Amino acid sequence: MRSRFIDKGIAMFDNLKILWHQGKQFIPDVTKAQVPGIFRGRPIISEAKIDEFLLADLCPTKAISTNAVSIDLGKCTFCGECAVQFPEKITFTKDYKLSTNHRDRLIIKENEDEAIGLDAELIRSEIRRLFGRSLKLRQVSAGGDNSCEWELNATNNVQFDISRFGIDFVASPRHADGIVITGPITANMAGALERCYLAVPDPKIIILAGTDAISGGIFADSPALNREFLSNHLIDLYVPGNPVHPLTFINGVLDLLKKRRS
Repeated sequence: MRSRFIDKGIAMFDNLKILWHQGKQFIPDVTKAQVPGIFRGRPIISEAKIDEFLLADLCPTKAISTNAVSIDLGKCTFCGECAVQFPEKITFTKDYKLSTNHRDRLIIKENEDEAIGLDAELIRSEIRRLFGRSLKLRQVSAGGDNSCEWELNATNNVQFDISRFGIDFVASPRHADGIVITGPITANMAGALERCYLAVPDPKIIILAGTDAISGGIFADSPALNREFLSNHLIDLYVPGNPVHPLTFINGVLDLLKKRRS
């Protein structure tokens, strides 16, 4: 009996040490969380005069445009090389609220400080009416490299706990209210993606998660892709990132559903 109390005391002491060094792992408010480390969020582009063509040539996905300088977050890999080479021009912030339902809103322009956000007029009324209290999603890896897939899996861990908002990932499209697409959509996955989408009962939503899904990323010009699916269906939410951050995804879906967050 004595050894059992000693073991419990040691275990409690170990837990207190973890709490002291790492803090609380659970995030109470996902709208006000601070992202540690080297995370790159929304960029800020100043009016500093530089060689814009040299800046544009740095980008492997042609996300940077000139005259005036802009960055397309739907193409950006968030490698940060542009900020390293031209720190007086581009700075990446920790702002993880990057999701939107309008593709053009992903283009960050020079000297523009406004948050990205969703256009309320583009949100279909049935989305908030039917899915505001419960949303089931089927994730489809359409040729992804498993980085976005890992981050989406992390949305349901003890830190982020997306299930507390009634949002869950399910195994079958028959049980889903929509699909989350990751990867650039390869030709080999195009048919499977379409069949999965058709298996989801109406009405349904489509979410693109990650640079590869939104624009094709570094694979955009590859003949191995077949992205016709995106031309044939309405996209309800774009979640940029390479890979997406769990907080970016969670806040984007919550904004789409207009759920109370705490």
